Amino acid sequence: MKITASMVKELRERTGAGMMECKKALAEADGDMETAIENMRVSGLAKADKKSGRIAAEGIIAIKASESDAAILEINSETDFVAKADDFLNFSDTLADTVLSSDARTTDELAEIALSSGQTVDESRQALVGKIGENIQIRRFERLSKSGRVVSHYLHGTKIGVLIALEGGDEALAKNIAMHIAASHPVCISEDGVPAELLEKEKAILTAEAKESGKPDNIIDKMIQGRLRKYLAEITLVGQPYVKDPDQTVGQLLKLNNATVKTFVRYEVGEGIEKKQDNFAEEVMAQAKGN
Repeated sequence: MKITASMVKELRERTGAGMMECKKALAEADGDMETAIENMRVSGLAKADKKSGRIAAEGIIAIKASESDAAILEINSETDFVAKADDFLNFSDTLADTVLSSDARTTDELAEIALSSGQTVDESRQALVGKIGENIQIRRFERLSKSGRVVSHYLHGTKIGVLIALEGGDEALAKNIAMHIAASHPVCISEDGVPAELLEKEKAILTAEAKESGKPDNIIDKMIQGRLRKYLAEITLVGQPYVKDPDQTVGQLLKLNNATVKTFVRYEVGEGIEKKQDNFAEEVMAQAKGN
């Protein structure tokens, strides 16, 4: 069967694939549009599977909000170039809307949700991997309910995002504190939320440092307690100097506005992901030895 330009155009519009790939798929399917699409989907899944082990530490943070909820999402790509591409951004936007409107609690549950295209989230992701040629991963997401609370957010470009929920206060206060969280990266709201293992590790470090001073034990105890208070102020939201007015802490600002932070979520693209460090000289040497 003759493959016409209009057939190639239709297949491109339906799959988003390149012209030559569409022409080849139609030829192999003897002009059957549906068979060509199915074959391309299978091929896309194979490509996605091959790329699934590659490190994806770039990407974006997306945030969506409705009258009742707000959602934050991290989706990763291998390169920043792809993270800025329209196809990636459109998929991320659709995904953020899906997170906001669904009751999915895990990325596995999110992957099974059907989109308006007829594909599931994961099928759509795999198709995008096949088209773009990079590993794409939905890393994490979270939703906050606005029920009885002031919920706001802040996005620093597309790389850092914060959701925050206040009891008391107003939208402007919530947004300002979200901006502070983006800049200052607190570990938790207050001392009560500091992980026990983190506190014990810091105590051990401070104790070892203080003992090296050679001072009496009673002085050493005071040194440790003083340094520990300083450390807690640095890592807790309420103890940090407010970025817009360092003369007051965030805790003092909240008290002044009769507000309390109930929870916050801070995402930064790629945090905690070990990025591959390419060494061109070593790569060339390895290839030379292999020849």
